Amino acid sequence: MAFVKVCALSELESDTPKRVEIDGTPVSLVHTEGEVFAINDICSHANVSLSEGEVEDCAIECWLHGSSFDLRTGKPSGLPATRPVPVYPVKIEGDDVLVSVSQEN
Repeated sequence: MAFVKVCALSELESDTPKRVEIDGTPVSLVHTEGEVFAINDICSHANVSLSEGEVEDCAIECWLHGSSFDLRTGKPSGLPATRPVPVYPVKIEGDDVLVSVSQEN
């Protein structure tokens, strides 16, 4: 599993998604509830960026139609989305945030 440094932890604002791209994969990073989560940035219902949505209760809401996705599992919590979005492992080393989007996850 190859981890890539994507940003400094100090760059992440609490409950504010940050969009990054890792090897061509759009990822939304979220620092919430004392953890950092990495979730695919594209809503499974509509091709829009999740990082433009709101974060609440360890979920990110798609701004277009209101579906929320659990940051831990990627599963939607309600319609109109029915398919989960991928989530990725995160490691913190000092102030570095590292994420793996490799297929072995």
